[in-house]
Amino acid sequence: MRTESFEFLKKLVAAPSPSGYEQPAQRVFREYVGEFAETSTDVLGNVISFIPGQGDNRLKVMLVAHCDEIGFQVKYIDDNGYVWFGAVGGVDPHITVGQRLLIHSAKGAVTGVIGRKPIHLLEAKDRDSVIKLDNQYIDIGAATRKEAEELIRLGDPITFATELTPLQGDRVTSRGFDDKAGCFVVAEVMRLVAESGKKLPVDLYGVSSVQEEVGLRGGKTSSYSVDPDVGICVEVFFSSDQPDVDKKLNGEICLGKGPVIPRGLNINHFLFDLLIATAGKEEIPVQLISIPRATGTDANVMQVSRSGVATALVTLPLRYMHSPVEVVSLSDLEQAAKLIVASLSGLTSREALIPR
Repeated sequence: MRTESFEFLKKLVAAPSPSGYEQPAQRVFREYVGEFAETSTDVLGNVISFIPGQGDNRLKVMLVAHCDEIGFQVKYIDDNGYVWFGAVGGVDPHITVGQRLLIHSAKGAVTGVIGRKPIHLLEAKDRDSVIKLDNQYIDIGAATRKEAEELIRLGDPITFATELTPLQGDRVTSRGFDDKAGCFVVAEVMRLVAESGKKLPVDLYGVSSVQEEVGLRGGKTSSYSVDPDVGICVEVFFSSDQPDVDKKLNGEICLGKGPVIPRGLNINHFLFDLLIATAGKEEIPVQLISIPRATGTDANVMQVSRSGVATALVTLPLRYMHSPVEVVSLSDLEQAAKLIVASLSGLTSREALIPR
């Protein structure tokens, strides 16, 4: 991966962006994409970038990935300065105890930890139990409520205190790859198209959406405003190349073997065939997955926006989703961007999108 792109990815995942508090990450996205595409931000916080095409009656193509991440929010500060919190998005209470967190206040990031009674003091029956999030609290080191309230206030967003860290090969770990990895791919597609100097037969929109983790909200409003003919959502998907995932239920998906192309009721047949044919022509490795239900992604709301949109999904294998140690392969991200760019030139006919 080129150095500038990797540095952008690092900045993007480092920027805090729990649902509803995405603008630190959106500023990173907007600054990067603004170098080669027109950009705007709507009232919900979606960042919409645009590169015009050429030709008559050209299609409008919208790429979308969400920049919001799971996290927490300050709900209460007790008399002893402990911080009680609520989850933003789907947080697993198994993984929170023992984690370092950052509370993002107006005065800057405040470090805290989620502790637990030492194992020596636990009753035998409690040692294997999971503490509900409602019963967990954050220790920022404050001794009183007043001391804590000088640093933070109710409603401040909270993230895990992790950042992008290289593993072996081209694999990296961080919080927030769901779905900043997808936002990275959308930005890279816009960059590659702009730098090619070639005019596409489509008007291309690249959207970094908000509040996906709490109801696909940004995908819904941005789809309505862009009003695309074609929508391609870039998301993450469960990698099954770890010991505790059942391939019979989740498919056989591996890191480093290319992006995953889902097939199912959320996917337009022509777009699926186009992506697969393009991958073959360009010798881009891809993996297939069957999703016989709504996908739970921004593609859901894109598909039923206004009078309907032809939608597709390009997904990225991800281990340990919704944890502070999500893992991706950088080559999968690069191949996904390459695949989407190569597929855009095949979008020339509205009629082809209509099922026959």
